[in-house]
Amino acid sequence: MNEHVKEVTDQSFDQEVLQSQEPVLVDFWAAWCAPCRMLAPTIDQVADDYAGKAKIVKLNVDDNVETSGRYNIRGIPTLLLFKDGEVKDQIVGATSKDHISRLIDAQL
Repeated sequence: MNEHVKEVTDQSFDQEVLQSQEPVLVDFWAAWCAPCRMLAPTIDQVADDYAGKAKIVKLNVDDNVETSGRYNIRGIPTLLLFKDGEVKDQIVGATSKDHISRLIDAQL
């Protein structure tokens, strides 16, 4: 995993995401999910581009069912963009780096 992408869990989610001072993009994913694996390099690029401006984290839905359930994650990959502890935007399915960047830019 990229040095600018952090793995979060049910236990660390509130602190790392909801209490963050900067916007946080959460990638809900699973190891068996082919579209998730296809999106991973894009997430890494976005993390590099926004280092110091926004936080990029990944949450494995198989290992963290509490948080996945709390945000009603039904399909993966799902990207949720949080700011000030609230969901500001979401993308379900594989997407482009430009699309993700536009969402983050809107919250900076």
